[in-house]
Amino acid sequence: MFTRVELFERIRADRRADPSVSQRELARRHRVSRRTVRAALASAVPPPRKPPVRGRPLALGPVLAAVDEMLRSDVVGPRKQRHTIERICQRLAVEHGFTSASYSTVRNYVARRRPQILAEAREGRGHLDGMVPQVHPPGEEAEVDFAEAFAVVGGTQMKCYLFTLRMSYSGKAVHRVFASQGQEAFMEGHVEAFRVLGGVPTRHIRYDNLKPAVRQVLFGRGRVESQRWVAFRSHYGFHAFYCLPGKDGAHEKGGVEHEGGRFRRNHLVPPPQVASLAVNDRLADIDTAEDARHVHGAPASIGFNFAAEAPLLHPLPADDFELGTTLTPLVRRNARIVVRQCYYSVPARFIDRKVRVSLRANEVLVFDGRQVVARHPRLSRRYDYRDDLDHYLEILLVKPGALAGSTALAQARAEGSFTSVHDAFWAAARTAHGEAEGTRALIEVLLLHRQLPHAALVAGITATVSAGSCSPELVAIEARKAADAGTVADSSDVAASVDEGAEDGLELAEPVDDPSPGGARVISLHTRRLPSGTEHKPPPMSVYDQLLSHRTKGTTA
Repeated sequence: MFTRVELFERIRADRRADPSVSQRELARRHRVSRRTVRAALASAVPPPRKPPVRGRPLALGPVLAAVDEMLRSDVVGPRKQRHTIERICQRLAVEHGFTSASYSTVRNYVARRRPQILAEAREGRGHLDGMVPQVHPPGEEAEVDFAEAFAVVGGTQMKCYLFTLRMSYSGKAVHRVFASQGQEAFMEGHVEAFRVLGGVPTRHIRYDNLKPAVRQVLFGRGRVESQRWVAFRSHYGFHAFYCLPGKDGAHEKGGVEHEGGRFRRNHLVPPPQVASLAVNDRLADIDTAEDARHVHGAPASIGFNFAAEAPLLHPLPADDFELGTTLTPLVRRNARIVVRQCYYSVPARFIDRKVRVSLRANEVLVFDGRQVVARHPRLSRRYDYRDDLDHYLEILLVKPGALAGSTALAQARAEGSFTSVHDAFWAAARTAHGEAEGTRALIEVLLLHRQLPHAALVAGITATVSAGSCSPELVAIEARKAADAGTVADSSDVAASVDEGAEDGLELAEPVDDPSPGGARVISLHTRRLPSGTEHKPPPMSVYDQLLSHRTKGTTA
C-alpha cells in the first residue's frame, strides 16, 4: 500500500519515462481515476483533503447564542461559580424551553467552545501568556521558599521542610532543614542565610504568601504582614516583595522554585537516615561544595559570581534578633506542658505552675527565671509527646510501681540512655529488696545522672553489679572514681577484687592510695565511718535502777 505522495511520484516517473503515455493508460496502470492522474502530473504534492461537510445541523442550533452567552459570563464571573454542564441544561430547559439536546451533546459543545471564548476574551484585552526574561543586578535581590522533604529520623520516616534562600544574580543558595515551616524556622533560616552570605540584599527578597510572613492577602499585591515579621525585616533592613497567588506568582520566583527541587533530587535521594534532625552542618558543607557549580547558561561558576556580589550586600546588624516565640503554659498534673498541640515534660516540681517557654525552629527550651530546666527537640506532629525520665524521678520515689509502664522509660530505652546495665541493676535490686524497694534503689541511681556523666555512672553500675551488690551508695563511689580516673575498670577485675576481700573476712574494704592498674577496689558504705572520739557510749543503767526503787507517796512496803 503506497501513500499518496509515493503514488504521485510513480505516476510522474512513468510519464517521464514515456512522455507519450496517455492519462487513461496511467489511470488503468495505477488503478486510480484520471482526476488523480491530472493532479499528480500538475504537482508532486498531493492536495489537502477537504473537510467533511456535516450532513445534518447541530441539535443545539436554536440555542447556540444562549449557551455562548453563558460561557462568556463565566469569563468575568467568580471562579468558583461558573456554569457546569448540568446547570446549562437546566437553564436551557427553564428559560428557553429547550430539551431536544442530550447531556453529551451539550458537554461536547462546551468542551470545544469554552477555550475559544476564553481566547477571544484574552485577545480583546491584548493578553498573552508568557514570560519576559529579567536582569538581576548583583547584591540586590534574593528569593525564598520552603520545599517538602522526607528523612528517616530514629528509624521513623518524617516530613521535614527545606528552607532555601537563593541570590538572584549569582545563584548562590543556602539550604537548611527544619521540623516545621513555622515563623521560628522561617526567621532562623534567614539568619543562617545572612550569616553565610555575610550580608543582606539591598533591594528586596521575593516570597510567596507564606503564613509566617503574611496574615491576610488583599487585592493585587497588598498584604497584611505579621507584626513580628515586620520587626524582623526592620531589624535586618530589607524589603519584601510578595508574588501573586497561585501558579502566576510561582513564575515570579522561578529560580528558588527550581532550586528547591534540584537540591532535593541531587542530595536528599534516598531519604537520609539520621539519629536526629541536626543535619544542617552537612547541608552547609554541600552548599560550600556547590560554589564550583555552573548555573545553566552562565560562563562563570556560582562562587565566582558571588565573590563579585558579596561586597555589595548590606552589612549585618550588630545585635542578634530573638528568634524564639515566648509562651507561658501551665504545667499539668502529669508534669507536661502543651506547646502548639504537642506535649513536653518538665521537672515535676513545677506542677500547677506556669513556666516560660522559648519555642524555636528545632527545639523547645523551658525556663525557670533565667535557668533552663528542660530542653526538647521540637515536635511537628499534633498530639505527639516527649517525656524525659529524669523529670519524673521525684514522683517515682513515692510511686515506684509506675516506672515499669511509663512512657518516659520507654523513650529512654528507645534513645539508649536507659541501657541494659540499668536493667541488670534493677533486676538485682528487686531480687534483693523486693519490687518497691528495688525500684527505689534504681531511682536513687538515676538521680545520680544529674551530677555525674552518663558513661561514668554506667561504669559504676557495671562495677557494682559485677561485685554482687545493689547499693546506690556504692554506685556513686564507683562512678566518681571512674569520672576522676577517666577510665572504666574491667568488670572481671572488679569482681576478682571483691572475691579477694571476702576471703580475708573483711566487711569493709578500705580505700587504696595507689590502686593497681588492672582495676579499682570496690568500697562499700554499708557501715558508715565516724570521726574518732565521736562513738556513742551506752547510757548508765543506774538511772533506770532508781526508777525501780522509787515509792509512791502514801504507800507501804
